[in-house]
Amino acid sequence: MTAPLRTETEDGVRSIVLCRAKEYNTITPALRDALSDAIDEADADPDVRVMLLRAEGPAFCAGYGLDWSSEYQAAEDASGRVWDSAADYRLMSQFVRVYQKLWYAAKPTIAAVHGWCVAGGTDLVLCADLVVAADDAVFGYPPARVWGTPTTAMWVYRLGFQQAKRYLLTGDEIPGPKAAEIGLALECVPAADLHDHATALARRMARLPGNQLEMLKLLCNQQAENMGMASTRTLGTLFDGVARHTQEGRDFVERMRTAGVRQAVRERDDPFGDYGSRPR
Repeated sequence: MTAPLRTETEDGVRSIVLCRAKEYNTITPALRDALSDAIDEADADPDVRVMLLRAEGPAFCAGYGLDWSSEYQAAEDASGRVWDSAADYRLMSQFVRVYQKLWYAAKPTIAAVHGWCVAGGTDLVLCADLVVAADDAVFGYPPARVWGTPTTAMWVYRLGFQQAKRYLLTGDEIPGPKAAEIGLALECVPAADLHDHATALARRMARLPGNQLEMLKLLCNQQAENMGMASTRTLGTLFDGVARHTQEGRDFVERMRTAGVRQAVRERDDPFGDYGSRPR
């Protein structure tokens, strides 16, 4: 089985590279576990001062793999048992805890994003300390339209109340340049320059003493912690389970089962004319 990611280290920077290119780096339990190990190893390595998360292929991360996740819920619904919210919360928390490692790691984390970074991909990437976007990047949370809520709930902390509501209450996509304009990303650069630009930024950070980086990151992050990040994250993870088990959520799963994932997603997004339904 091909590893879901690989790592590289140079000049104090540990690159963690998602490499499920053919699958658009969709999130699976195997990717979750590999990412958890990679972050822990980088945080414990004295030769590493900064982590750089990037991806191979046409997309950074197109969210959860809808094949395995929808099949999981379909089997759950067919079991005849009432939905177990506590079990659902435990399951999703396994993913959320890994994404949060980017936030809680002592060392700074940078995400270099190109192509699609949507749905669960945003739950992951918005936990990085800094996000550098390519001009071909597209962010968004289309499950806001049906079947989900952001589990890590980082949108308000990144964008402020009005911009977070603007994009979550529509599920609209956010192109890379717009993401930089509204603060979802630090900056937007040409796609061809993304790797070199993000790497240069990571190496520039790595020139600082490691203890300075750790103290400054903790000082900045504590502001968000004082705003109630932990309770917001708990609510986001619980509501995600609720949204997947509303009547509309269960209908969406059934549509994926009978018509296929692509068709169900297309029907969800066609009225909005974005993501896979964007005019070509």
